[in-house]
Amino acid sequence: MSTNRWRRVSQVFLGVMAAAILAPAPAQAQIVRVGSSSDWNQAIGFNLGYFVVKGDDKRGEDDVLFRNQDSLIFDTKDFNGATIGAEWLIGLGDYLEGGVGVGYYQKSVPSIYGALVQDDGTEIEQDLKLRIVPITATVRFLPIGRRNSVQPYVGAGIGFFNWRYSETGEFVDFNNDVFRANFEADGNEIGPVVLGGVRVAASDAWLVGGEIKWQDAKGDTGGIDEGFLGDKIHLGGWTTSLTVHFKF
Repeated sequence: MSTNRWRRVSQVFLGVMAAAILAPAPAQAQIVRVGSSSDWNQAIGFNLGYFVVKGDDKRGEDDVLFRNQDSLIFDTKDFNGATIGAEWLIGLGDYLEGGVGVGYYQKSVPSIYGALVQDDGTEIEQDLKLRIVPITATVRFLPIGRRNSVQPYVGAGIGFFNWRYSETGEFVDFNNDVFRANFEADGNEIGPVVLGGVRVAASDAWLVGGEIKWQDAKGDTGGIDEGFLGDKIHLGGWTTSLTVHFKF
């Protein structure tokens, strides 16, 4: 496949991704690496970041973490944690890029009942665990272009959030009897993504930088019928990342 045709196919592909429909890249495409840093058209990147979940004041009364604090002792900010991810970028001219990425976050937080203990005086303990795997399609605007040594950018897009939330350990029923259980909820949600950052051309082959990203989505836990005090779980928050890209 010629270079020009590959670029046309890539641009069409990004348009499809922006509509949240992902399509595989042509298996037979030939990618020719260009020696000059000003001529690159695609990049494969990796990132390491820190995810800060929504605080209690923004979660709403139907959120399971908010509701759990009526009876359990833990801090919502303990769900803040590390993330890893990868992405593929495609140039759409001198000032625009399209990208598709995937990330991974998981955090387990211990909790105890605030007003109840076992008959022997020991705490009634649980582990609350949240996992989010975001798949994102974004478009970025680079106001001073993609061919400068320093490249600030802003962007927006759509995220597909695969998630799982669980509560495992000891619980108290309406008769104040203690029992062991594992409650789980999972699903897939769609929500907006907004990002901004800056990267620096470290060489003809590499870009390094930093990025901040906001995401928003809400999952359905099933509520009391599934053993949860809240009907929803907020998946939104801010991720700050260090990024590295190999360009070609």
